[in-house]
Amino acid sequence: MSEREPAEVVIPLRWSDDHALAEFTAYLRRLAAWVDVTVVDGSDAARFRVHAEAWRGIARHLPVRPPATGNGKVVGVMAGVEAARHEFVVLADDDVRYDRAALRAVLAALHGADLVKPQNVFEPAPWHARWDTGRSLLTRALGDDFPGTYGVRRATFSAMGGYDADVLFENLELERTVRAAGGRVVSRPDVYVVRRPPSAAHFRSQRVRQAYDSWAQPARMLAEAAILPALVRVCAKRRRASGPLVAVLLLAAVLLLAERGRRAHGGSAVYPPTAALWAPLWVLERGVTIWAAIGLRARGGVRYGRVRLMRAAHSEAQLRRAASRGARSRCAESARL
Repeated sequence: MSEREPAEVVIPLRWSDDHALAEFTAYLRRLAAWVDVTVVDGSDAARFRVHAEAWRGIARHLPVRPPATGNGKVVGVMAGVEAARHEFVVLADDDVRYDRAALRAVLAALHGADLVKPQNVFEPAPWHARWDTGRSLLTRALGDDFPGTYGVRRATFSAMGGYDADVLFENLELERTVRAAGGRVVSRPDVYVVRRPPSAAHFRSQRVRQAYDSWAQPARMLAEAAILPALVRVCAKRRRASGPLVAVLLLAAVLLLAERGRRAHGGSAVYPPTAALWAPLWVLERGVTIWAAIGLRARGGVRYGRVRLMRAAHSEAQLRRAASRGARSRCAESARL
C-alpha cells in the first residue's frame, strides 16, 4: 500500500439532488486512499443523512448551515479548514477530481507557499465545456486562470481569519486576502487537475453571474465593456474596405492569444488543437453579458443561490488596510492583558 500524504482535502458542497452521488462516492473512496478527506455538507437534513450513509468509513462528513446572507461556499471552506487535522489543506469544489500526481504536485508546492493555485481542465468536454475552455485559454495567455481548487497552509488561513463570505468572486478574494496578510501565492498552471463540467442548463445560468466577477477587476471590466461598442463600430464600416479587414484582424488576434494560452506550460498535452477556436465565441458572449452585469449593479447585485451579492471582491488595498487594523487591534489587546 502506498504511503498516505500528511495533508487533508476539504470539499464544501450543498446539493439539491444526488444525480452525481455514485460517481462522487467512488472518487472519495479513491482519494481517501491517499489522503484524509473532509466533506463539509450544507445539504438539507434528509439529503445529509443519505450522504452520511454513503460516505461512512470513507471521509469525515461535517454539517454546515447555509448562511442567510453571503457566499455559502466560503462558509463551508472556513468550517472545513478550521476542522482540518493537518497543516497542508487542499480546498476543492465537489466537481474537482484529483489524481495522485496532481495532488502530490500541489502539496509539494505548498512547502514554499501559503496558497497554491493549479489549473483545472474539463473532462469530459461537451460543447459548453469547450466554450468555457476558450475563456481559460485567454486567461492563461494574459495571466492566471482561477481554478476550483487551491492548496493552503492552515496556519496562514487561521492567522488571517479566513476571508470574507459576503463576496461573489470568492477565489479572487481568497488570493487577495492571503497576499494582504503577507502570504505567498504560487501559481502552478503546469499542474492540471480534472474538473467535471456542469450541465448545459447550469452553464447557461452562470453567464451573467461570471461576467459580474469583473467588477473586482476594473481594467478587465473596461476591456470587456469595450467589446460590444467595438463590434458595432466594425459592423458600421461593413461597406468600407477596412471593415472586413478589421474584423479578420480582431478574430486573428483572439485566436492567436488563445493558442498562446493553449501551448503555455505544456498545455498542448491536455488541450486539443481545436480548443482555441472556441475563444471568439466566449469573447462575443462576454461582450454582451458584461453589460447585463453592469445593469445588475444598480439592482443590488447578482443572485448567488438564495442570496443576492453586491460585491465581487475587495481590492488588495482594502484588504491590506483591514489586515493592518486587525494587527493593531490584536497588539492593543495584548498590551491591555
